[in-house]
Amino acid sequence: MLADREIESESLGKHKSRTAIRGVDVKRIPKHARNLSRRDFVKAASAGVGVAALTRLGTQKAAAQGLPVWDKEADVVVVGAGASGLPAAIEATEHGASVILIDANFDVGGHAIVSGGNIALGGGTSRQKKYGVEDSPDIVFRDLTDWSVVEPNGFPDYRYNDKEVIRAFADNSAPTYEWLVAHGVIFVEKAPDMGGGISVGNSAPRENHAAPMAWPQVQTGRPVDPALAATGSSGVGLIRPLEAAARKAGVQIFVKHRMLSLIRQEPSSGRVVGIKAINDGRTVNIRARKGVILATGGSSSNVNFRRIFDTRLTEEYDGVAGEPYSAQDASGELAALAIGASLWGAYNGAGEFGLRLSKAGRIGCQYGYEALEWQPGSPVFHLARARGLTVRDYQNLILVNQAGLRFYDETQGEYTANNYDSIQDYTQGSYLNAANIKYRPANFLDAALAGTGDAVNGGGPIWAIFDADAVKRERWTVEPPFVDIAEGYFFSSSTIAGLASAIVNKHQRKPIPRSALERTVSRYNSFVDDGNDRDFGKPAPQHKIEAPPFYAAWATPVVHDTRAGLRINAKCQVVDLSGNVIRGLYCGGESAGGFSLHGLARCTVQGRIAGKNAATEPPKA
Repeated sequence: MLADREIESESLGKHKSRTAIRGVDVKRIPKHARNLSRRDFVKAASAGVGVAALTRLGTQKAAAQGLPVWDKEADVVVVGAGASGLPAAIEATEHGASVILIDANFDVGGHAIVSGGNIALGGGTSRQKKYGVEDSPDIVFRDLTDWSVVEPNGFPDYRYNDKEVIRAFADNSAPTYEWLVAHGVIFVEKAPDMGGGISVGNSAPRENHAAPMAWPQVQTGRPVDPALAATGSSGVGLIRPLEAAARKAGVQIFVKHRMLSLIRQEPSSGRVVGIKAINDGRTVNIRARKGVILATGGSSSNVNFRRIFDTRLTEEYDGVAGEPYSAQDASGELAALAIGASLWGAYNGAGEFGLRLSKAGRIGCQYGYEALEWQPGSPVFHLARARGLTVRDYQNLILVNQAGLRFYDETQGEYTANNYDSIQDYTQGSYLNAANIKYRPANFLDAALAGTGDAVNGGGPIWAIFDADAVKRERWTVEPPFVDIAEGYFFSSSTIAGLASAIVNKHQRKPIPRSALERTVSRYNSFVDDGNDRDFGKPAPQHKIEAPPFYAAWATPVVHDTRAGLRINAKCQVVDLSGNVIRGLYCGGESAGGFSLHGLARCTVQGRIAGKNAATEPPKA
């Protein structure tokens, strides 16, 4: 038993060495209740009060003082178990910190686990050296900050990147490749290439591809064909090895825990000391002795937040890439903004380059991202509801807006982006890089989002209109599970007028006029007769829409990347509106701003940077 004079700290939670005081086993008292003063504890213990009563007394006193009642605690708390969160958690653990990792979903992985697994890590990786690719951190840095790289539509890829953030990425890119290999990620054995590369730099091929191996795919519920296990590319090949490494390292992983808010010493000052989360309806306060890392994945699913950067992205753009497995709900950004953090890199959130938005690659379903087909074996297929129809030839259909009018050449695609060797005879920083580009607008998406002339934001739904002959040419099956009839993403009728009347969707603000759709189809059919699209220049229209039944399939553009978020510095520390670091708060990946790179590379690199720095942060005083 310890004497009163041996109790040196003011509260039980601050004294690490004692095990019993006045016959009461301190370890039996929950951590959240160890905030009694020395005097209160000794007095209560001397009076024969037991553990349960002491627990209640400690909890009541914490509430009365406005202090958090901690349910869990660790040195570092990571929010989001995806391509940033898992590397952050592992790195923090390997630097001596205890780590709690939470995720709102029922499983780990976020958007990354259903991604293509393409990871643009360069700067002189062992794989680049093996295949004779010349690259270095300095080349990566100059590539990703090159003002002179401009897309044919006039939008620059890298001009507005934060140089401090890019320098940190460039210096840690090659080491992160080696780190991933050391932690079990198997990359397809081939030279780095351009596959999946979006704004990754012009000077060297940097894309590496995580092999899916025998891990079951979330989108199908089963592993890939064994012939593709080591040669295909999938985000599951990144996430599952990292999950295994995190668990082996001792990271405590809690799923179905959604962060509600950050806890700071004062509402707008002091350091971040923990988070408030919710689990199965119960509020959970988690203390972070050193730091909280936000790896929540961005804001593409939050309509009002994404409209900060692009006012056009209203509710009808509801088929966000990566959903319905996980939603990029801006929870990290909103929690940080609530305690004074700053947003950063707004241009990248609106710039018309890369995969911020994409043309629907699958039609007749809500979730139309081309590279992600949900199948009935998926654990979330009941949410996805349909696989969708892949369009092989846009000569087989027309696209109309919510007024039943065509708006652009259907064969046109989405925004372009810089990749390895996109610019021939490239010299970093040369004015000739832009001067030699032939201007070519990429306006399909802009026309789709333009609307119908009324004073309402958002372009409204886009519908693919086609006939029975097109179904045969495309070899489609126009029934569930390929199309979503029940929720209003696919319709059919024996007449064009009937088809217009049949289209009822929660985002269709007003019915398509029957006569308008009839005129649109009739006019297009005349273009087929003439071999000339006089409205939008579609190359030699080939097929009339005249064989019943007729179909309308949801083909609304897809929201993809988040490229603007919280302001961070080179250490991935979150910065406030005055330019000051918010101590104890870190962020990486798509929730962080200042970086236009698409995909998993910035997530993994910034996760590692955040994890290391959070682990070495001095603990809360």
